[in-house]
Amino acid sequence: SKDISLGATCVALTGKYEAWVEHYKGILEYTDSQILLQGRDGMLCVEGCRLTIEYYTNEDMKIKGCIKAVRFL
Repeated sequence: SKDISLGATCVALTGKYEAWVEHYKGILEYTDSQILLQGRDGMLCVEGCRLTIEYYTNEDMKIKGCIKAVRFL
């Protein structure tokens, strides 16, 4: 899609226990209940419990835990 080709932040959920985030710029906050990421056009907030960043690079990351909400801010 047009947004992905422009480098927009993209989130793919696998059920409620795993999320893949692509094209983020940085980690602003990281606790076991909230992960706040800076994207190109704003912030992305993943909320839940027992959240962990299982894998990350400069371009993408894998978040695991009980995901309750994903919001663009």
